[in-house]
Amino acid sequence: MMLGLHYNHTTEPPASFFLVGIPGLQSSHLWLAISLSAMYSTALLGNILIMTVIWVDSTLQEPMYWFLYVLAAVDIVMASSVVPKMVSIFCSGNSSISFNACFTQMYFAHMATAVETGLLLAMAFDRYIAICKPLHYKRILTPPVMLGISMVIIIRAIIFMTPLSWMVSHGPFCGSHVILHSYCEHIAVAKLACADPMPSSLYSLIGSSIIVGSDAAFIAASYNLILRAVFSLSSKNAQLKALSTCGSHMGVMALYYLPGMASIYVAWLGKDRVPLHTQVLLADLYLVIPPTLNPIIYGLRTKQMRERIWGLLMHCLLDHSNLG
Repeated sequence: MMLGLHYNHTTEPPASFFLVGIPGLQSSHLWLAISLSAMYSTALLGNILIMTVIWVDSTLQEPMYWFLYVLAAVDIVMASSVVPKMVSIFCSGNSSISFNACFTQMYFAHMATAVETGLLLAMAFDRYIAICKPLHYKRILTPPVMLGISMVIIIRAIIFMTPLSWMVSHGPFCGSHVILHSYCEHIAVAKLACADPMPSSLYSLIGSSIIVGSDAAFIAASYNLILRAVFSLSSKNAQLKALSTCGSHMGVMALYYLPGMASIYVAWLGKDRVPLHTQVLLADLYLVIPPTLNPIIYGLRTKQMRERIWGLLMHCLLDHSNLG
């Protein structure tokens, strides 16, 4: 019924849009809400815990932990920009979202993904310096350099995302206000405009391919050099330690790039062959899985982080028992 009710016969911006959720899976919305709530809670608790540990522990002041701190903050923004509204849709059917809220959600969700790929590149660069040029590590990655890298990553994301959101938000909307998605994904919103959605969609595809493609190429080059350096080490223990550290990073990168690339290219190349609910589900998981699993990977796979997290939890439990 929703698909045929909400129309605008003028070119004025609509007061609100209506998010369908996952088309074709309405019967599973309650189970999806429960799963998303569990994943979101894990993402919030895990990333806040990692940020807290890095903030309070003076021994975790290496560049790697600075980038991990920023990554945790970005993961919170990424998940928080979409999951609460998704859960509201799936649980209560509250599908309405105002025009401004829709484009604010679009901007922050897509900007967070652009920042995250830059951070993964920075973390790969950090591992390259640490393993291939260990004697120059502290001289190269100074606090001003780390801050500069972080600012460049954020500014790049802003420069890319602002025109994309602006193009879609300034289009004439004179048709349906129903977005066949569970959040304000820009291609889904652009399809509602009376104007041709191709310019903004093409800008998104080209921009995403340039940013993700260049970052992925540099990351691959970094890890090629890292692996060469690791296997040239004479000590097996040193090799295993280096590979264990790099394994965490590579796992996080796989979690980010594989669903992301699948979501982008299925939406473009497989839209006539892949069911709409699969496309929407891929786009949703792309924004939820990395924030949920990143803190688990770094918390469990990185020995130093695991020890510090355990120490912080035990300290909090002892303080609580003493107060009791």
